[in-house]
Amino acid sequence: MKMPMKTLHELNREQNGADAGKYLAALVDNRLKCLDYILYNPHKVQFVDYSHPDGRRTYIRSLSFVLQKAVNEVFPQAKLRISYSVVNSLYCDLVFPDDREETDRDLELICQAMRHIIKQDIPFRMEKVPTEEAQQIFEKAGFPQKALLQKTRGHFYTTLYTLDQSPGTFYGPLVPSTGYLKLFRLIRFHKGFLLQYPQPDNPDRVDDPPKLHKLVEVFEEYVNWGRIMGVKDVGSLNQKIQNGLTKDLILIGEALHSRRYAAIADTISGLRDKVRLVLIAGPSSSGKTTTSKRISKQLKVLGMQPVVLEMDNYFVERENTPRDEKGNYDFESLQAMDVAFLNKQLFELLEGKEVEVPVFDFLTGKRLFNGKKLSLKENQILIMEGIHALNPVLTKDIPEENKFRIYASALTSLSMDENNRISTTDTRMIRRMVRDAQFRGISAEETILRWPSVSYGERQNIFPFQEEADVMFNSALPYELAVLKSHAAPLLHRIPPVSKAYPEALRLLNFLSYFTPVHPADERYIPYVSVIREFIGTNLPD
Repeated sequence: MKMPMKTLHELNREQNGADAGKYLAALVDNRLKCLDYILYNPHKVQFVDYSHPDGRRTYIRSLSFVLQKAVNEVFPQAKLRISYSVVNSLYCDLVFPDDREETDRDLELICQAMRHIIKQDIPFRMEKVPTEEAQQIFEKAGFPQKALLQKTRGHFYTTLYTLDQSPGTFYGPLVPSTGYLKLFRLIRFHKGFLLQYPQPDNPDRVDDPPKLHKLVEVFEEYVNWGRIMGVKDVGSLNQKIQNGLTKDLILIGEALHSRRYAAIADTISGLRDKVRLVLIAGPSSSGKTTTSKRISKQLKVLGMQPVVLEMDNYFVERENTPRDEKGNYDFESLQAMDVAFLNKQLFELLEGKEVEVPVFDFLTGKRLFNGKKLSLKENQILIMEGIHALNPVLTKDIPEENKFRIYASALTSLSMDENNRISTTDTRMIRRMVRDAQFRGISAEETILRWPSVSYGERQNIFPFQEEADVMFNSALPYELAVLKSHAAPLLHRIPPVSKAYPEALRLLNFLSYFTPVHPADERYIPYVSVIREFIGTNLPD
């Protein structure tokens, strides 16, 4: 018997009744679909709300479209730029013809327009149109980056979204209509403003404004570098690769990195009379190891002798390791570190004493001493890298003037187009996926399934302390996703449709499909010391 046609909308109302309004999209056979999707045959359907990452991304995409339409209504001559995410917010700014900055009154007017659009409950429309037609629509509407991206992607058809008469393109489904978007806030921030959306674990609350000005300044620096390189979005990156300029892209990006490493080393050297301990922290796959090595080399150039102290050797013994709520050992907790013993040895080293440093045996869970002695001589400086390095408690007994803190992360400065940013989390996850497969024998499926736990640890132990840094280093490179695509895509294709990781694999594959890949032969231009080598390895193609 043939199953009658039914939309996900209808099925949602049947199954969830009064709660239907909280569901924003659905996974149909592990593929994310909008609620307008028509079911023709039996399927496995899972509705997703704001607590689910895909539900949250659907909400944010839809909200940014409402912002785009509101700006166009209130300030038709202004251009909206959505650049990057900052703690449950999108950092945005307006480019006015007279180059003035936004005012509180401007934001008030935009906010009123957004609320009016939401109150009208206007449906989001989606259709497939020939790419040439989509390019013309975007160019006419004042979106040259959207037009260029579709052109350089090279597909016959483009998914076009409309809100009333406003066109847009988004890299995943939207909610059915604007009435679903109940909660948001616009606030002035830095040189622009934030579009704030609800917390991941509390859809009824918007955060207080974040205090992350150092992070924003680093983002701004790299956005400016992108403009210098002529690579501010994926379309312009694709165009340069397609025009045979890959070598220049790589060499200029690496030169900018080298300049930044040298500047950090210069700063430390200028404080050498006081600073004896350099602490480096950052989230997973942020390039901490490469950052540590390259800053060490730059310090050597300046006549200093860095000495690496392995933080992993200061774990408490296994029986004293704390456990998480599931009863598993929590090695990422600060309580898993012997803070008192670490501080004792650090203090003695900075006092000029010789200490016997431990070696932690991870098989037995025991701390061992094998006679390895360490002392700091003139012009020597300690370097420690680890997830807790910026936590003041870790080195609480060491005078502040003796410490220099570095926060490393991959703060992607590229945007997809005018109104679609690239998630720094996605960049790091793709990096880790490639490295796990290359060096650790871990599949892409496992990396994806482990990522929520990794992210939880970062939110608890790393992100709260990032503004403690004396300097932030952005390890992202404008060309890296074009390189990583060739390495990551085959790994993602191996994930079976029945896997819990499959929806995320499809999302990442769709995301990577917009990048023109760097030809494997051109990888030879990537220096051996590049942070990208930490993930793809040093083997060069024949």
